Amino acid sequence: MSTAPRQHSQSRAPGSITDVAGIRVGHFTDLEAATGCTVVLCEGGAAAGVDVRGASPGTRETDLLRPTCAVERVQAVLLGGGSAFGLGAAQGVVDHLARRGIGHEAAGALVPIVPAAILFDLALGSAAAPGPEQARRACEAASAERPAEGTAGAGTGATVAKVLGPGRAVKGGVGTAAMRTGDGAAVGALVATNAVGGVYDPWTGRPIAGPQTPEGSMECAERAVLSPEWAPPHRAAGASTTIGVVATDAPLSAAQASRLASAAHDGLALAVRPAHTVHDGDTFFALATGADAGGVEPARLDAIAAAAAVCVAEAIARSVLTATGLAGVPALGDPGGPGEVRTDGMG
Repeated sequence: MSTAPRQHSQSRAPGSITDVAGIRVGHFTDLEAATGCTVVLCEGGAAAGVDVRGASPGTRETDLLRPTCAVERVQAVLLGGGSAFGLGAAQGVVDHLARRGIGHEAAGALVPIVPAAILFDLALGSAAAPGPEQARRACEAASAERPAEGTAGAGTGATVAKVLGPGRAVKGGVGTAAMRTGDGAAVGALVATNAVGGVYDPWTGRPIAGPQTPEGSMECAERAVLSPEWAPPHRAAGASTTIGVVATDAPLSAAQASRLASAAHDGLALAVRPAHTVHDGDTFFALATGADAGGVEPARLDAIAAAAAVCVAEAIARSVLTATGLAGVPALGDPGGPGEVRTDGMG
């Protein structure tokens, strides 16, 4: 039997999404209820885009981010657990910003624009969901320091590798990464990984996390799905979703921010297999904090998009490697946690 290494290859994006000027991140974590939320604040405003590719999404204010819509800048993005119940937490971010006089000006009023996406974590803990008070506390905790990773915030109740059923899952979590393009633009990502699929080293293609086996190791999730014996697991539908934010300090237009959100999914496909399933609600937001949102030339946008894909893939790998076990679901780094991924017969 051959095995994949526990640690993935050297990081190509060792920074944090908070390396992007104008971005602050705060978590609320409830380990007892196994849920939480994460707020990405851009109080100075950011051009924004979104790309929803999973078939089971839970989102708020995504239509507003179409390039043809009138509102061109947002002030925050909320990522949360709790499935549809967790969408209500965004109101806490709205209230926090409104009290500080931050928002989109409309007919003399300031209206905070806070898109949101949620993941399903109700099978762990007490089936609770974060609400406005929890999101407000995440806002108050927000800083420009590197945010906590692993079992924290929106990734508190996250699990991965559920292709053979939730009983064989391993712990997911939240991860972050960032890098600079050749011309100095900062690009970062923050991802909460709660996937049906397994997690793979994005640079070697070797599996990091897969369904647990009775022997205490893990299986390759992609190989399991492609097996003739595979059948969709019971209770899989609606029980997953990977959500995240990519950000840059480049002055992208709203249309270019939408392209950046699409590029984020390239990073997801590098690190999660299978991705974008009918059981996932995979959603990525993009934020561009540059003050002049007039757009950049195509070659520069391509470089920023490529960097975003790298950052997302790295953040996903980090999200499972930094997680700790919770509510009976083991993590890769736990003492006595699942062994290496079985790669018998793989090239």
